[in-house]
Amino acid sequence: MRLAKGKVTIGVHTRFGPNWPGIRCLAKTRRGTKCQSAAYKHNGRCRLHGGLSTGARTPEGLQRISEANLKHGRQTKDKLAAQRHAAKVGRRVLDELKRLEKQIVDAGLMPDD
Repeated sequence: MRLAKGKVTIGVHTRFGPNWPGIRCLAKTRRGTKCQSAAYKHNGRCRLHGGLSTGARTPEGLQRISEANLKHGRQTKDKLAAQRHAAKVGRRVLDELKRLEKQIVDAGLMPDD
């Protein structure tokens, strides 16, 4: 099925065919021919041959990105680690309180509720 709008055919495989007037990538492909994909304006290459960055690789670059994207400190690794530690200490304290309460009830010094 072909969709047409005026004289333009939409969604066909020849969208970037031989008569397409735009800029081509022209990078060397694995077959040895020149790439015929549409090129980005900023660098003249297509999405497969150098379109977008893959991101930082070094620890310094990753740290720089992390600091640039920090909006608040609630979800940082050190804050989450501190919350986990506080929860662990709280659970230990509650366990100790339950143990003491059980001893007091067993000794008959406090009624069993």
